[in-house]
Amino acid sequence: MPGLLHLDSSADLTGSTTRALTRTFADAWRGLGPQHTVTYRDLHADPPPHLSDAALHWAPRLRRPGETPDPAAAATQELLLAELFAADVLVIGAPMYNWSIPSTLKAWIDQVHVLGVTAPFDTREQPLAGRPAVVVSARGAQYGPGSPTAGWDHAVPPVELVLGRSLGMAVTVVATDATLAFRVPAMAELRATAKAEFDAAQRSVVELAARLGHQAAVAR
Repeated sequence: MPGLLHLDSSADLTGSTTRALTRTFADAWRGLGPQHTVTYRDLHADPPPHLSDAALHWAPRLRRPGETPDPAAAATQELLLAELFAADVLVIGAPMYNWSIPSTLKAWIDQVHVLGVTAPFDTREQPLAGRPAVVVSARGAQYGPGSPTAGWDHAVPPVELVLGRSLGMAVTVVATDATLAFRVPAMAELRATAKAEFDAAQRSVVELAARLGHQAAVAR
């Protein structure tokens, strides 16, 4: 059965743009039929621990003598890895916080980016190579090409780098800007732009869920 791993990381439990868009994706995925399953993890409500031991960054075979992580910490990492390996598609809500990503999402990335397990080191193997990953980003201001703050986005690029370059996943980014336009009076003139971008992002995630869901079903 095609499986989706759905991750949220926004601290806003009621008005989050990324939560709304990842939920739309997951609903569209479920709408493909009962065989399309969803594993959900709320990284804000149930935050993954930061790495308690540097040895967890390495596959067991690559650890030095004496590097023995706490069994409970290792078990948590194994669970997170198992969820990722079991998923045919990954969708992540990755809002921009202070020009970066929420620390809870960074902790999850650190847990699953394991040299010799998900990322190549002593071999060139990338077991997740080609696996679709949809990164849904929401940014309070405008960061697109030509904007005064173009290049200030340090949220999407590192996620793309880890998932795409290191793990070899097929990453698609769905981003929407000016999400603070309805909260900050000085940004009121951007409300139409923000609405248009959100509507376009909703259409994109519905289309992606349908296309990737069908592809996963065929691959199964």
